[in-house]
Amino acid sequence: MKKAVGYIRVSTSEQALEGISLDNQKAKINAYCQLHDLDLTEVIEDAGKSGKNLNREGVEALLAKIRRKEIEAVIVYKLDRLSRKVIDTLTLIETFEKAEISFHSLNEKIDTSTAMGRFFLNITASLAQMERDLISERTRDALQLKIANKQRAGQIPFGWRLSEDGNTLRPHQKEQEVIGLARELQGRGISYRSICEALAKAGYRPQGRAWHPQTVKNILKRIA
Repeated sequence: MKKAVGYIRVSTSEQALEGISLDNQKAKINAYCQLHDLDLTEVIEDAGKSGKNLNREGVEALLAKIRRKEIEAVIVYKLDRLSRKVIDTLTLIETFEKAEISFHSLNEKIDTSTAMGRFFLNITASLAQMERDLISERTRDALQLKIANKQRAGQIPFGWRLSEDGNTLRPHQKEQEVIGLARELQGRGISYRSICEALAKAGYRPQGRAWHPQTVKNILKRIA
């Protein structure tokens, strides 16, 4: 029997979701290993951790076991438990393959010990990334439309104030003057540091103790 390790993860926002709890993932992995004659030696978990990157204690523990050649298979309940980014997922899969470790994802029925399983893994990971990118695009477009209509969209941007209706934004005269001057100077090729000096010299109140180049850059980037 192959020595296997299960990996389970749930983010803070997902902890209450039915079907994706740590206990549910662990039970599914246990059942899978019994069915496929895999010796499940341990289930490593990352509780309350996002899948946006690989900076997780559980992932580090998993990689340490691989370096010590303690396991022959890695099992997850769902592909995005490993990572929500295609590049991170494929990087880990490459690490598994180099160590001759098979990877199994229950939800997508992936088993990289077969050629078809490896092919399907690449397709599934790419489709998942595309879906997340489309969601991000739709969210960004919706926020930009709100801003264009002078509606509140998250944090109130520099140069604006929230109107009494609690929804639309109204321009703040002094801050709009800051934006106008900063854009004019930027158009003339003036550096952000020099723009900071010009704003201070003109008597405009800074955000914080003093105008900072990064602050000016962020303001202009948001306007653009």
